[in-house]
Amino acid sequence: MNGRKLLAGAAVLAVAGVSVSSAVRDEIPAPAPIVDYGPVRLVAFDSCDNAVTELRRALAPYVSAYGLGGSNVLYAEGMATDTGGVAKSMPQANNATPPAQPSQQQDHSTTNVHEQGVDEPDIVKTDGKRVFSIADGKLRVIDVASKAITGVVDLGERRASQLLVSGDRALVVTENPVPIMEKMLPPDRPSFAPEAGTELVLVDLKAQKEISSLKTDGFYLDARQVGGTARVVVRSQPRISWVYPDQTTNEAGALRRNKEILQNEPISSWLPRYELNENGAKSSGTLVDCANVSRPSAPSATSMLTVLTFQLSGQLGTGQPVSIVADGDTVYGTGTNLYIADDHRLLPELPGRPPVQRPITTAIHQFDISQAGPPKHVASGDVNGTLLNQYSLSEHEGVLRVATTTGTETRCCWRMPTDIVPQQQQQPPSESFVTTLRRDGNKLAKAGEVGGLGKGERIYSVRFIGKTGYVVTFRQTDPLYTLDLSDPKQPRVTGELKITGYSAYLHPAGDGKLIGVGQEATEQGRTTGTQVSLFDVSNPASPQRLAQYHLPNSSSEAQFDPHAFLYWPQDGTLVIPVSTYKTNHEVSSLVLRVEGNQLREAGKIVEPQSQNQYGGARRTVVIGDQLWSVSNAGVQINARNGLAQQAWLPF
Repeated sequence: MNGRKLLAGAAVLAVAGVSVSSAVRDEIPAPAPIVDYGPVRLVAFDSCDNAVTELRRALAPYVSAYGLGGSNVLYAEGMATDTGGVAKSMPQANNATPPAQPSQQQDHSTTNVHEQGVDEPDIVKTDGKRVFSIADGKLRVIDVASKAITGVVDLGERRASQLLVSGDRALVVTENPVPIMEKMLPPDRPSFAPEAGTELVLVDLKAQKEISSLKTDGFYLDARQVGGTARVVVRSQPRISWVYPDQTTNEAGALRRNKEILQNEPISSWLPRYELNENGAKSSGTLVDCANVSRPSAPSATSMLTVLTFQLSGQLGTGQPVSIVADGDTVYGTGTNLYIADDHRLLPELPGRPPVQRPITTAIHQFDISQAGPPKHVASGDVNGTLLNQYSLSEHEGVLRVATTTGTETRCCWRMPTDIVPQQQQQPPSESFVTTLRRDGNKLAKAGEVGGLGKGERIYSVRFIGKTGYVVTFRQTDPLYTLDLSDPKQPRVTGELKITGYSAYLHPAGDGKLIGVGQEATEQGRTTGTQVSLFDVSNPASPQRLAQYHLPNSSSEAQFDPHAFLYWPQDGTLVIPVSTYKTNHEVSSLVLRVEGNQLREAGKIVEPQSQNQYGGARRTVVIGDQLWSVSNAGVQINARNGLAQQAWLPF
């Protein structure tokens, strides 16, 4: 996620992956099978004939009278990350050494990312001389020296969402809207399959023109960039035209027909398609050959993940695709490995029955990206429970650390705040774990585990720094746990701090300090507004909160997307966007200063068009002695000291 917000409707799949129903007979629904996902080792199909046979067999239990899906449930995930969240990682620290001061070698900030040297897509980028912004379907180039918009690349009707930049090239991610659907009979045709797609656009920033574009029929999941190489993960669904009950066909008849449709479906229905427009020449076809698709030993066949690789300095091409038959919603990358996690949230359900509760595990697939060209799958493993976002994963000295929340979960609501989950969805007590995995051949084998974190609660934020881990859980109070991970075979909890509220994002601040951004809350767990905390974690056995800033009746995008978080260690400048709700709605950039053991408010930056509900800065970057605050409405430039406005560039 980025983690990312995905909404699904009922009768047909409409979200990231698919919404599926359980196996049914002609008249009476059968019990939903308990899926055993292990082992998760990936293997290739022997042939296209074997591939289509396996995929039909794997998809069969999910077919219902309404295609794939049988309950009118709206699914919603917290912004992560999905996304995920993102933030600057720290120099490695040993267990006895507090977090080191983040280093800034440039006179400008960059996107707040998880791992140093691994860039992540966002809506604003800068190289210190130019600022690049994606808003209202346009890529704008702003010259820093002249404080002027020097170029606009209009992407037309395509909905641009994120971009990566390398030199004078930008890779722009555009997405088709994801429909929210309900059970219905399309009036003009007997069957219907939703269409969604991702289009990647390569732009020449110097010439300020589109070079080429690649369309795929999958949902964009996430991307990572190392040097000039970008790797993009998309998730596609089988394109099958199901029938639905109508005046002439009852549910039993529709079910029989859908089973027949599945058994006659060709392999091409599962394989993602592409359309390439390069230098005015168009080509299209199947993106990946079935013989080059890998699968777990027990695939669901309800979705497929494809990793695309692009050299941004060259031609776009089809991205040297590598595909696996799996779902997935979390991407984490280092300079040498790419991990994709699949928590199997889309479990079978009975049409018209309450959601099934069962233990959930997360499969993790490791790909080697240390060499040029497409990634190579090298290992897979699984852990109990579910991830929060990409910060739940961290690789250190060949060991992958994974933070999860275990227990039985109802798939629709586990990422929702506990105060808005329907009462009937409340779950039995859960607990959180940190598990260490080490590669053993083609397996990610369990090395050690520590549990008992936040019993009856779930994880709200995670940060791993060197051989130390920090985990925040929450339900009514916020325990901040510190963990010693120096021995992967015996990870252990070293300290705990209980306070009200919670931190949804943790950021190292040097000198043994952590910054937390989240919500303050009452002792009953009711949130009351944005909270920024400064923690002293120099003594892992006794973490302390040194300072707190609370802005009532507000929230911050940085809670859900750490790309919105800025910390400039040279002078302790901390900036986050906040939305306040008083007599009117206002979005502003809250500027704080970390001074020793204190958090001091330096002021707020409010753009001239903040009364427009579509205005309000979403990202702030440091360039020299200035703060550049970028919104959908324009760019405001303020002095870093004193915050005096120096320019306003409306879009």
